[in-house]
Amino acid sequence: MRDRSLSSQPYAGLRLLAVHAHPDDEASKGAATSAKYAALGARVMVLTMTGGEAGDILNPALEQTPAAVRDIAGLRRDEMAEAARLLGIEHAWAGYVDSGLPDGDPDELTPRGSFYRVPVEVSARTVVSVLRRFRPHVMTTYDERGGYPHPDHIRTHDVSMIAVEQAGMAGTNPELGEPWTVQKVYYNQDLSAHKFLRIHERMLEQGLESPFEEQLEWLTQRDEERHTWLTARVPCSEYFEIRDRALIAHATQIDPQGGFFFGPRAEARRLWKSEEFELAVDHTGREALDREQNFLESDLFVGVTDDDGDAVPDGLMPEAVDTDATGTEDAVTEDVVTVGAASRETPAEAPEEAR
Repeated sequence: MRDRSLSSQPYAGLRLLAVHAHPDDEASKGAATSAKYAALGARVMVLTMTGGEAGDILNPALEQTPAAVRDIAGLRRDEMAEAARLLGIEHAWAGYVDSGLPDGDPDELTPRGSFYRVPVEVSARTVVSVLRRFRPHVMTTYDERGGYPHPDHIRTHDVSMIAVEQAGMAGTNPELGEPWTVQKVYYNQDLSAHKFLRIHERMLEQGLESPFEEQLEWLTQRDEERHTWLTARVPCSEYFEIRDRALIAHATQIDPQGGFFFGPRAEARRLWKSEEFELAVDHTGREALDREQNFLESDLFVGVTDDDGDAVPDGLMPEAVDTDATGTEDAVTEDVVTVGAASRETPAEAPEEAR
């Protein structure tokens, strides 16, 4: 049995697949985690379900450029390639068309032929094919609400969860490859209401302006709508700069001079130094975790059996401890939090700067 803790590449031979709806989602949800695992030896692949063709140009500097006007799809492909390079990950396109964000019922208002309108049993085949070829030990996707209510995010959840089940079924779609069982599936919860509310509290404690003041009522409401189990928080603050650079690579969607990278939002990122995930499927065979306790894991691979039959031990993920401007060390981890009626964690809607 190999001792992974002795290697500078402790996650070598392990594979993570992150399924996202649009180019830029991989850079705004779980990006630092992806970059850290890749740097530590894991193969990390992002599967992007759509080309982001319906996305608005959110960067004023690019609004009237020829590429943005004539070939937004091509421009977003180039942006995705650069973001993947910065994160150190592999990338694949599912090939579906962005459904857009309609103001109303997506069943009626999304364009025919767009991703949301494709029958889930059809689009799930695409993901099954990727799962059986890439053979990830862990997969991340969105929860049943999509993380926020974009029809492509909701459909990404539907398709991912059907595919992960079908990928392991012998006799189902044999033309797509040999069956493969994904041992763990997590929902991205990097935009949880819990996180934003805690950051808000920390900023007030330090006498800082909070960017979430006007959202408190809405965040509290979201917090009560769904019991979100923040199973894992991955310490990855040392990769936040790479995450931000990957997000900026999506220049059509991010204004590098905008509020997302300056002022209160930048301060908020300093105060919260991990990314969170909710365990949705666990085929590791280990004892079930207590769903009333948050932050039970710091490693998405813990308990997974690698291709040599060895289990990934707990404690393998290096802790990240940053030093802030005052010279005070600030550990990224917190004590385990008990989920109660007044402290449920629920994903918040993505900031408008990072759809």
